[in-house]
Amino acid sequence: MSNDSAPPVWFRLPPGFHDIGPEDRDAIEEVAEALGALGGDSGAGAQLGRLMDCLDALAAQPGLHLVHTAVGLHPEGPETVSTSLFSLAVRPAEDAGAGAGAARVALALARSALGSGSTRRYLDLASGLPCALVSGVLPVPGTDRGMFQARAVTAHPDGRHLLLLDLTSAATEHADAYTAILEAVAHTIAFADPEADSRPTGPPGGAGTSRIRELLG
Repeated sequence: MSNDSAPPVWFRLPPGFHDIGPEDRDAIEEVAEALGALGGDSGAGAQLGRLMDCLDALAAQPGLHLVHTAVGLHPEGPETVSTSLFSLAVRPAEDAGAGAGAARVALALARSALGSGSTRRYLDLASGLPCALVSGVLPVPGTDRGMFQARAVTAHPDGRHLLLLDLTSAATEHADAYTAILEAVAHTIAFADPEADSRPTGPPGGAGTSRIRELLG
């Protein structure tokens, strides 16, 4: 496998997340239009539109290979849905040691200013590889609304790649819940294919809760 190829990685997303890609923009816009009829300009439809803009921007970043993207749809009531965008991306390490590269990025994340309600902490993963998580609410230019973003970075054990996990949402009132969700996803990362009965691949099938509050219960 060349340095430009995405290395194998497995993970698990909680219920309520659905696989999407940049090519799904038209279908997502149809969903956003339908949801917009329920919540107006500030409802789930508008949230989905802004999240797809984030996906387009992420896909356009040079040197970043998108491994997986998913949209989260979590009902908060009969006519209320909170939306989020998850992505896992891989980029080549800048030097021969991905662990050192992850530590550098982790330090930069820990020192970054993500606006109000920011969280910065290091995670103790089962892999033993360095991992840091930063989250906060960012201002959106031209609007009076913010955008929540959580990002975790860790290394791949091949020593040549870094993994970037992002969770973005316009539902800033759920910042703590989304931070906890991304941290939980980071703890499911595996670098070898697990047994079929416990394979962490996102998102898992079967019944299960998808409400934000219940996911943390």
